[in-house]
Amino acid sequence: MRKQESEEAKLELESKSNHDGNLKIAPDDQSFLTILDDIKSSKSPAVINYGASWCGVCSQILPAFQKLSNSFSRLKFVYADIDECPETTRHIRYTPTFQFYRDGEKIDEMYGAGEERLHDRLWLHS
Repeated sequence: MRKQESEEAKLELESKSNHDGNLKIAPDDQSFLTILDDIKSSKSPAVINYGASWCGVCSQILPAFQKLSNSFSRLKFVYADIDECPETTRHIRYTPTFQFYRDGEKIDEMYGAGEERLHDRLWLHS
């Protein structure tokens, strides 16, 4: 049941990400590498949400992540599923993990979820 809910949340996120210029979904390792290169060569702040389709907490935070991408338009938002991007996400030990970038450098990392906690961290880094 949880996996199905997560897949539905991810599909909804994918359909909405096409309309939101600051939210990208990495469908595979190669795409994620391209997105990472863009983040590392950019001055724009960014946040990467590492999740998994089987992770119940990840599926709960996905809709909030999408909604927050509309509220923090200065940040680039990225979602990477660790099962779809196994080579580039092998360093991730917990899901969800949020990494925050500024001036091409990782400046912060947050484990777990909570919409208010995520909002506060986004506000801090925006």
